[in-house]
Amino acid sequence: MIPETTLAFSGTLHAQVKRHLFPRDGLEAAAILICTRTPGPRRRFLVREIICVPYAACKRRERDAITWPGEYLEQAIDLAESTASVMILIHSHPGGLFGFSDADDESDRKVIPSLFHAFGSLHGSAIMTADGAIRARLYDPSFQARAVDLVTVAGDDLCYWREDEASFTGSEDRPVAFTSGMTAELGRLSAAVIGASGTGSVVGEQLARLGFGRVFVADFDRLEWKNLNRILNSKRADADANRLKVEAFAEAVAAYRGEGVAIPVPASIATRDAVLAAAQSDVVFCCVDTLEARQIADLIGAAFLLPLFDVGVVIPVRKKGGAFAIADVCGRIDYVQPGGSTLQDRGVYTPESLRGEYLRKVAPDAHQQELDAGYLKGLVEEAPAVITLNMRAASACVNEFISRAFPFRLESNRLYARTQFSLAACEEEHFSEDVFNRAPNRLLARGDAEPLLGLPALKAPTR
Repeated sequence: MIPETTLAFSGTLHAQVKRHLFPRDGLEAAAILICTRTPGPRRRFLVREIICVPYAACKRRERDAITWPGEYLEQAIDLAESTASVMILIHSHPGGLFGFSDADDESDRKVIPSLFHAFGSLHGSAIMTADGAIRARLYDPSFQARAVDLVTVAGDDLCYWREDEASFTGSEDRPVAFTSGMTAELGRLSAAVIGASGTGSVVGEQLARLGFGRVFVADFDRLEWKNLNRILNSKRADADANRLKVEAFAEAVAAYRGEGVAIPVPASIATRDAVLAAAQSDVVFCCVDTLEARQIADLIGAAFLLPLFDVGVVIPVRKKGGAFAIADVCGRIDYVQPGGSTLQDRGVYTPESLRGEYLRKVAPDAHQQELDAGYLKGLVEEAPAVITLNMRAASACVNEFISRAFPFRLESNRLYARTQFSLAACEEEHFSEDVFNRAPNRLLARGDAEPLLGLPALKAPTR
């Protein structure tokens, strides 16, 4: 079952909270999480800011109790009220109790009503144990509590703590990669695939057969005869009917998984409907051949705290005598964690390349003039490549997700923020997250604030 409520952290903010809550003195510590929300219907709460309660400010800090002053609540209310954010009070359990104690219940009865007196219709509390695991619950104004179904962290690894798998002694062990346990776990997650062509159809097929509970696929394009050599499950009849790629994909998945697993989104990812669909997922796979779509995927990952896996293939050519020759056959997989380096930080797209792509589309003559004048740095053409290259890259992309959600690598996943391979040179290179410069990201955990993603074109329609 797909969780109804989720509390989502970026890896950097989760690490920050953990460092503060466990200062290695064996005593409880506290912090306040300021959370935005994703657009509905699914309720995902995104940790945007953290207010750490100083240890010295606490009236009492013991192994199983803590008392801290209300001034930090006032500070949090000032931050949260203007954006109608949700406040979650979190504290540590150094003794290892993975649940709410009687003292925690009593504390909530005293403190949570004051939050509702200030503003809002939903606030909550949470606890963390020394391994970083979190359980959380939300209250409505009548003080009815409901456990948060899933807590996620998108960092170097992808962490999931489920309420229905938790006990007072801790959460269940994670399933082992490539087992039926992994399949069962994936059945409770949703994925969004941007692009349903060469690599996208292969990525989507793998996700569906691996067992994802829901796979949203966004693409506005229609099938043609020229697509049949590289889009999985495409048929001659589909090309004759000029059928939507996402509809053909959903029909194929329904044949072996049943209805309701593949959700077709027949729209460009640069539209509001497609962005809203992606916001309902737990992970995003970007399989497109335009820079604009990659930019939107970048923004979606940041705004909704979603892990992003971007795959691209290219076949550069060179002049050899009077003819063209293959210079290389390449693939690239980037894993972008919220709060880490973005695709833009890594040079996958730049303002210049986005402008060049735009001019190619709307004013090809002007684009050629600028290219000739040296104003643009030039674009690497994303090839519609043969199916073998697409499958090689798509498989590496999905395995990159598995390696982070169900870790199996011998080295830290942090060393694999980017993977590039060359079939011509028979080489594969890996790049650490730490080699990329990271610019401040104003969209991080922006949530459902209008306009979506900070783009005027995605604002809510007026009634």
